[in-house]
Amino acid sequence: MRRVTELGVHRVGPALTLTLNRPEQLNALTDDLSDALAAELEAATAYDDVRVVLLRGAGRAFCAGADITAADASTRLDVRALDRANRIVRAITRLDKPVVAAVQGPAAGVGCSIAVACDLAVAAESASFLLAFARIGLMPDGGSSASVAAAVGRSRAMRMALLAEPLTGREAYQAGLVSHLADDDSFETVVSGVVARLAAGAPLAQAATKRAVNAATYAGLDDALERERTGQTVLLRTRDAAEGMQAFAERRTPDFEGD
Repeated sequence: MRRVTELGVHRVGPALTLTLNRPEQLNALTDDLSDALAAELEAATAYDDVRVVLLRGAGRAFCAGADITAADASTRLDVRALDRANRIVRAITRLDKPVVAAVQGPAAGVGCSIAVACDLAVAAESASFLLAFARIGLMPDGGSSASVAAAVGRSRAMRMALLAEPLTGREAYQAGLVSHLADDDSFETVVSGVVARLAAGAPLAQAATKRAVNAATYAGLDDALERERTGQTVLLRTRDAAEGMQAFAERRTPDFEGD
């Protein structure tokens, strides 16, 4: 495996594996990691010998979202972070090859958005899916205001987004948020099986199928990304967001005042 900043890139036959490689930080996204992931996904379009892309996280998490643990997170995060997240989601949905998410442990915030944007997602029993934005005074981004609702329906999406209620791997499977569920012992076997089936499939048919399904279910994705970008940009300037991120870093309950 070679390293591209904090991203592992590994090609075996027709399968390309991209591994978020910040295990001690639960694979939270930095600017470099986001840029590297988007660039690899965009470049995969030109790989005629690649038929499937597998996206996963190193260690015990898929991705904990944006890295907001630093003391200056409230001033560092801005519209550029949103643009990076949107670039990743657009690269996944526009890629003419199926993208599979292998989710163990937390997929939170934009990490959840990225997992849901993938064409298929294998969740371990130990996985959890969380739109954590409300806990820090923000709104969902990465297209999740559209993609999660398309997968689980408006009511369940509102519970996840407004109340920041997590779904376990099993709950996510039962709700339709992910395509496959595996117990922790069989997780790698199930992931390998899904990847192998896609790698052996007809690439032109798979590309056409992906385009058709996304056109039917994600027709409003670009509009959603822009709405999220506008709304989140405003929210990032509020005192509530600063308080939320500070409280997260200090592991305490935030005190929101509505300004």
